Amino acid sequence: MGLADFTDKGCLVGGRLFRAFCLLMLVAVSQFFSPANAADAPLVAKGYKMAGDATKMRIVMDFDREPDIKWFLLRGPNRLVIDLPNTRFAVDAKDLKPRGLVKGVRLGEIGEGVSRVILTGKGPFAVDKLDVLKNEDGTGYRIAIDMSAASEREFDAALANQALTTGSTVSTDKGGRVGTGPVSNPGHRFTVVIDPGHGGIDGGAEGLHGTIEKNITLAFATELRDKLAAIGKYDVFMTRDTDEYLRLDDRVRIARQHEADLLISIHADTISVKGIRGATVYTVSDKASDPEAQALADRENLSDQFAGMVIKDDNKEVTDILIDLIRRETHTFSMSFAHTLVGQLSTSVGLINNPQRSAGFRVLKAPDVPSVLVELGYLSNAKDEAQLLDAEWRGKAAQSITNAVALFASAHAGARTGG
Repeated sequence: MGLADFTDKGCLVGGRLFRAFCLLMLVAVSQFFSPANAADAPLVAKGYKMAGDATKMRIVMDFDREPDIKWFLLRGPNRLVIDLPNTRFAVDAKDLKPRGLVKGVRLGEIGEGVSRVILTGKGPFAVDKLDVLKNEDGTGYRIAIDMSAASEREFDAALANQALTTGSTVSTDKGGRVGTGPVSNPGHRFTVVIDPGHGGIDGGAEGLHGTIEKNITLAFATELRDKLAAIGKYDVFMTRDTDEYLRLDDRVRIARQHEADLLISIHADTISVKGIRGATVYTVSDKASDPEAQALADRENLSDQFAGMVIKDDNKEVTDILIDLIRRETHTFSMSFAHTLVGQLSTSVGLINNPQRSAGFRVLKAPDVPSVLVELGYLSNAKDEAQLLDAEWRGKAAQSITNAVALFASAHAGARTGG
């Protein structure tokens, strides 16, 4: 019996009470099949993708229809929380595997018809953009989130702004950060981040007499940190102070997290050409200054493979968040410090011919942190290896770098005050 038959036949037979019962049943059945009831069906999350590294990430979630979302930030640890209407998550668990800037992904129902997605960061981050977009093919909608590594101060500023407003589907101009705006930091001291190359399962180069690069870089970086800290004018941090493995993009993330004014990466490589020795200072460049610089950059950039993680260049839409003007200004500062550093090292330690060089080092690619890579010497050369193990030589080299930092910091302060 169809709905029309039930109405026409059943409800016209019997007494008044029976007809009333039929009418109630008719209303219930009609509501069950109504379009409004179909709209109350769970939202379906059909897919989840992440791309990027520890400095920049893009997350995309696909839905069968437009989601009405609310989002907000939490700290302890740093998290982005996205609340959705009742949602069925039909996503592949392997796509939720943490990577890059995202340390963990959780999703599920929290009750009262609300579902939640929680993205936990490796450290503080900024939400550069969060949009709900209609798919071009008309098959549904997606949430697109751009995140980038930030400092605790920037994350706190976003939290403070959040207390005054309500997070929602907010779009920003390209390069802008949701809910933060420009954040001044008048109390900021000149900040140096020292990066001891390699570490953990990645030992780096090995010298003629068994010296391991990761041990040399950590010992030297610790001495340099202590000399800079003793001046009392700078905030000084290290990307690692123990024998641990760090991906190259994590080293960049740490520098940005501390709002570094300068990143100094310390290395001591080997080379197949006999007789070559001395220190070298490298800056980043799309095109290497010479074949030797290119070969060195290729070796250092391979270090991420030691933990089974091969890092490929990401889509331009993911990686090119900051504008070219900032990138060019940063490169100018890097070159300026490199020039100053070469001048200081030349008075105390031996330098290679043409000691200021450039190549595409991944660890130097923070777009807003002036960065240099200092090759202290070549472990493949017996004399360089002996110097790197000599405390007096390391002390002189560390002092030369300290002097260069002082000159650069002074010029940096003058530029800020217009002096």
